[in-house]
Amino acid sequence: MFDYIVIGAGIVGSTIARELSRYQVKVKVLDKENDVANVQTLANSAIIHSGHNPDPDSLKAKLCVWGNKLYEKMEEELSIPLLKSGAYVVAHNKTEEEKLAELYETAKINKVPEFYYLDSQEAKKQEPNISKNVTKVLSLPTTKVTYPWEVAFACMENAIMNGVSLQKNALVTKIIPNNEYFEIEVNGKQIFKTKNIINAAGVACDDIAGMVEKEVPYKVHGRKGEYFVLDKRVKGFVNHVLYPLPSDKGKGVLITPQFHGNILIGPTSEYVDDKFNVSTSFEGLDYVKTHAKELAENIPFNDIIRSFAGIRSSIESGDFYIEESKEFKGFYHVAGIDSPGLTSAPAIALYLLKEVIKIDKKQKINKDFNPIIRKQREFHSLSKEKQIELLKEDARYGNIICKCEKITEKEVIDAINGELGSDTIKGIKKRIRVGAGLCQGGYCEEKVMRLISREKNISPLDVKYDDKASKLFVGETKVNKL
Repeated sequence: MFDYIVIGAGIVGSTIARELSRYQVKVKVLDKENDVANVQTLANSAIIHSGHNPDPDSLKAKLCVWGNKLYEKMEEELSIPLLKSGAYVVAHNKTEEEKLAELYETAKINKVPEFYYLDSQEAKKQEPNISKNVTKVLSLPTTKVTYPWEVAFACMENAIMNGVSLQKNALVTKIIPNNEYFEIEVNGKQIFKTKNIINAAGVACDDIAGMVEKEVPYKVHGRKGEYFVLDKRVKGFVNHVLYPLPSDKGKGVLITPQFHGNILIGPTSEYVDDKFNVSTSFEGLDYVKTHAKELAENIPFNDIIRSFAGIRSSIESGDFYIEESKEFKGFYHVAGIDSPGLTSAPAIALYLLKEVIKIDKKQKINKDFNPIIRKQREFHSLSKEKQIELLKEDARYGNIICKCEKITEKEVIDAINGELGSDTIKGIKKRIRVGAGLCQGGYCEEKVMRLISREKNISPLDVKYDDKASKLFVGETKVNKL
């Protein structure tokens, strides 16, 4: 019997699991995917927003500003990547400047810690490549950029260190409410009992809720966003996040510098019938290119190394829905977590536990809770003295597997066998950026496959790119059979 089962191991489920591990409770996290942070958390703009945009009366406004502040504490405790870039919202004419003034007032009401105007000349000094048509910008210095899946990994790893259990490839197929607990059926066969359920299933929240509620209080709509990734040799093309003025489609096409040096351009914002549709399109990517040019001049599109799409889970109210079921006590909805969901995630976890569940009145503190994860920096970024020291300890640091990102064999092995290790190509890429560079795995993917095969003692034919259906090979060719 568990005290809490969290359904969903994205950024929200992971931060909730970590906060639950601060208490003397038995917690399990279930996720249908082959890895943590594999759907909504994997593909988004990666921005920790200031809080300048949400409706002041919304939960989004409260949790965005709060969450932004919490990220700096998470950086200290969990060694997460955090680029303190700041952001500019741009206006191109007097009409847009009036809308910029409305955002300024919203930022004031939402208690964003710092914001101010810059004229076009001042903005151009800071960002030489900003569009010549920009007349004024709203500067938001508290805006930051992170890697969402790395934050989710750190939170989940810390939760596991503190007693939480995680089960991947765990599709919830049925929930049966009883008087004092719930039975959760996984993959049509395995049964878990729990006193409480936290539904943090992202785009599947309404599907999970429908297993319990007669009338689900929201409907999740998938909103797809398409993006380009520019190679990190463009680092410095822009140093601030560049926003257009927001519209009913969201914050618009952005230009976002990334922690590791790449630049992200996008997204589109289109509702799709299939909530798991992450295909890209010519029309969508052309839209991104066209609208990005409104923000900056001479964008180096020739340095595109990848395009991708992600899904956001939107609900009709336009706000987060974080409430206990009105029909079944102990079933908690955490739904509609679209933008600024990444920013708000650590605050969502605290809001749920403290203000909705009121866990402080129900559970004792885990006095053994350790909030700290200390991660070694990438080998290539260490001092020459430290590199020599590590090479003496383990010669595998001397074998470069990924030339683009300068990742060594020892680092790949650690990513395979770590506390939250992975045995898939994509899983290793997400953890240490093997294959994230200019060649996009052309050089190193085969080497990573062989290391997974060796470390997990499985045939190369059984190594997967990502999920169960993503085998790299169908059979052997040109093999001598003795």
